[in-house]
Amino acid sequence: MSANSDELKQQVQDYWNKETCGTWVTDSTKFTKEYFEDIEKDRYEKQPEILEFAEFDKFAGQKLLEVGVGAGTDFVQWVRGGAKAYGIDLTEEAIRHLDYRLELYGLKAEGFKVADCENLPFEDNTFDIVYSWGVIHHTPNTLKALDEIIRVLKPGGKAKIMIYNRKSVLAYLFWVKHALLKGKFNKSVAWALWNHMESIGTKAYTIDEVKEILSQRPVKESNVKAYISYYDKLERFSPIMQFVAKITKVLMGGEKAGWELTFQFTKK
Repeated sequence: MSANSDELKQQVQDYWNKETCGTWVTDSTKFTKEYFEDIEKDRYEKQPEILEFAEFDKFAGQKLLEVGVGAGTDFVQWVRGGAKAYGIDLTEEAIRHLDYRLELYGLKAEGFKVADCENLPFEDNTFDIVYSWGVIHHTPNTLKALDEIIRVLKPGGKAKIMIYNRKSVLAYLFWVKHALLKGKFNKSVAWALWNHMESIGTKAYTIDEVKEILSQRPVKESNVKAYISYYDKLERFSPIMQFVAKITKVLMGGEKAGWELTFQFTKK
């Protein structure tokens, strides 16, 4: 599982430029109110944990950066909550979504643009809060992206991040589908995710790995938590598959086997 970093990043960019994350859930005309409301409804019905984790209404007046705005669904909540919101995304398509969305609802952000999360275009100690949901595990150098987030945070500033959990129900069932059932017994869960989960090069981490990573950085008050999500429950599949998912969850230790691995911390 290796590739030239620049080539890999270009592949990731091309993948998400073709279809911004979450936009496949709607058949409504692109950039209409119905289009965006379909996307928002689907996101928070399937992932209500985002609302619990983000706490969109608790940061009014604070300077916020969202790393990886996607279709702009979470970003709009930050703006509605009164945050002084900035956003970046690797793809022009995501920034187009956000631009149309803000204009449609008559909302204003402080700024947003195409940028690389491994090289954030902001000065040190700029933001009160940095938020990123399901993004930095896609970039080739995830730890550099994390270090960039820490760099642009003010001392005392807070980060809220979600990445994928390698020791999760979904990850293991994904390995069964793409490795075990295809006779690729020597392939790992990491291999299955790298080659078959969304854009090429997708990585996932464990709770212990995240704790170790944070222990080596200038952060404090870190809180690491996994969420059993809609995706772990296999809710779009048959009752039999949902039963398999429930058994797998129990065998893997319950909630800590959730696909969505969140962590929060304060910069020292």
